[in-house]
Amino acid sequence: MPPTTTILLASVLKPLDDTRMLGKFGRTLAGRPGIQVHVAGRTAPLPPDLPANLHVHELLRGTRLSFDRLQAQWRYWQLLQRQQPAVVFVHAPELLPATVLWQFRHPRCRFVYDVRENYALNIETQAVYPAWTRGLLAHLVRALETLAASRAAAVVLAERSYAQELPFATKAASAPEEPLVSARLEHPSNTTSFTQKPESKNQKPTIILENKHQPYDAVPPAYPRQLPPITEQLRLVYSGTISALNGVWEAIRFTEHLRPSWPGGVQLTIIGFCQQPELLARLRAAVAASQGAIVLVGGAEPVPHARVVAELRASHLGLLPYRPHLSTARCVPTKLFEYLAEALPLVLPPNPLWQPLAEAAGAGLVFDFLQDNYPPATSLVAALQAAIYYPQGPPATAFWHSEAEILLRLLDSIR
Repeated sequence: MPPTTTILLASVLKPLDDTRMLGKFGRTLAGRPGIQVHVAGRTAPLPPDLPANLHVHELLRGTRLSFDRLQAQWRYWQLLQRQQPAVVFVHAPELLPATVLWQFRHPRCRFVYDVRENYALNIETQAVYPAWTRGLLAHLVRALETLAASRAAAVVLAERSYAQELPFATKAASAPEEPLVSARLEHPSNTTSFTQKPESKNQKPTIILENKHQPYDAVPPAYPRQLPPITEQLRLVYSGTISALNGVWEAIRFTEHLRPSWPGGVQLTIIGFCQQPELLARLRAAVAASQGAIVLVGGAEPVPHARVVAELRASHLGLLPYRPHLSTARCVPTKLFEYLAEALPLVLPPNPLWQPLAEAAGAGLVFDFLQDNYPPATSLVAALQAAIYYPQGPPATAFWHSEAEILLRLLDSIR
């Protein structure tokens, strides 16, 4: 019998039930015989059906601004010493220093850096940190990522745009010859993933694994879809991170605009996590004033993803009211893949990357949520009512299984 391979996947802020780290990477890797997978992250309720060879470990029990976040580094180091993993998938830049040090002391250990965001760009543009610190923090993060990428066995990108945006990924991703794992360089609307063989020994393979949907069961969604008659309640949903940048206020404005022309009533469910206390307080006030037209699920704490998917399945229309911003304009939102995979009719803003995905599936309506004057609600209702959504069913390109194959090939190539 071949020896067991231990794999560690780790982040500090991502919860233990994180859809990418646990639900996609963890479950996919645990499906291989002879593999023991350990997932480390922020405390969270666990799904009840974890396989026996998928284990979880708490790194962070407090908030992201608590002293416990510093202690998470020590817990991570102890976990490395205790498990002695053969492969480490690092899902957060703050764990890169400890990982690089561990790999330096244990050269047989391989690690993969999973780039889930353009962190330096987000620090500089999203106004989360004081203005005087942004440039310095962004520079430090980018320098750390560049150093780590030079020692990593591979770099994984969650978004295609990162191959052009990130200096440590650009050259490897642009080389057209001799793919290491896969090289399906097709139109962005139907490509799955690709990696390129590095041009030099210092460059590492760069692989794109998008945040496509991994269903929790084998129950296919019904299709084609239509909205209910206007005499029945219309259920709208806004899911994921709750923020002004992601359009939570535009979702409320859209709901209020429809209500007078939908006699059966319109209800918006906002489900997700909000990291901004001031915004959350304003949102709770708006919910209280809505007389039941707006429902908030989560807010102060993360919501288990299975609960989010259940809400999508109970809804009639999903909203993606993102505001234009450098940090999101060239990324495909995870919830777009989720809505497509669940055959949920949707309304999305004009975006040249997102529109082809929705239009190819017959998924919904393109709508400018930021326009000063919305079109008459009666005409908007008529357009929504007239459409037949997902005539051919959910698109295959919205599901994780294509990315899972690439992930397993990557594992085989580095261990």
